[in-house]
Amino acid sequence: MNLNIDGKWALVCGASKGLGRGCAQALVQEGVNVVITARGADALESTATELRGLNPGVQVRAVAGDITTAQGRAQALAACPQVDILVTNAGGPPPGDFRQWDRDAWIAALDANMLTPIELIKAVVDHMAERGFGRIVNITSAAVKAPIDILGLSNGARSGLTGFVAGLARQPRLASRNVTLNNLLPGPFDTDRLHSVMNGEAQRMMAVRFRARFDCAAREGQQSYNAHRLTAAAPRLIHTAHAPSEPPPTALHPLGLQ
Repeated sequence: MNLNIDGKWALVCGASKGLGRGCAQALVQEGVNVVITARGADALESTATELRGLNPGVQVRAVAGDITTAQGRAQALAACPQVDILVTNAGGPPPGDFRQWDRDAWIAALDANMLTPIELIKAVVDHMAERGFGRIVNITSAAVKAPIDILGLSNGARSGLTGFVAGLARQPRLASRNVTLNNLLPGPFDTDRLHSVMNGEAQRMMAVRFRARFDCAAREGQQSYNAHRLTAAAPRLIHTAHAPSEPPPTALHPLGLQ
């Protein structure tokens, strides 16, 4: 497929694995120079090496750092001569029950999945408009449209980003200058993130099942103990039930005589 984007520069976040890596690979195959960023330096450099092997004619630059920080964003942007294509992507926040999350958990989710993409967009979108070309793609989640009960942090943060981008894309100063902004809402993919969520849910279900089996066994044990006691006491109860009883001292003679 020829998308006529060869020679352009792309910044791809969260690109050491998963969907970010897949996007970087597709861009390299289209002849796009890429700057890839992620926290893990070893995994990121391994991905960069593989990408260079796919298309020796493009430049692949790896910048390890935390894109949620101002320093991390500055380093990634500095490595890219000009950002023609921006792909924002971040690992989702942990699953769980909202009753367990404090304010810090919410702020961390918003930083990674809403505020950081907005900061990156703000840094590049007007330059895109000046050059007359720009493509911004935000990888969020299908949970934005169909929320998942255990992914409350992700549901909230990514819904905020989706709403913001939908409004920004309608600005005439961008749309008229060939700058497009879109959100990708992927469902389940065979990624480390999916494995983590599934393993966590499996462990939770195992704990629930173990507790249920323990409670059931405890009830059965109590019932068995009660049955054993009843069996042991049965002969005595039966003997007592059939033993003749003496009349009470005040009982009257059958003919009414004492």
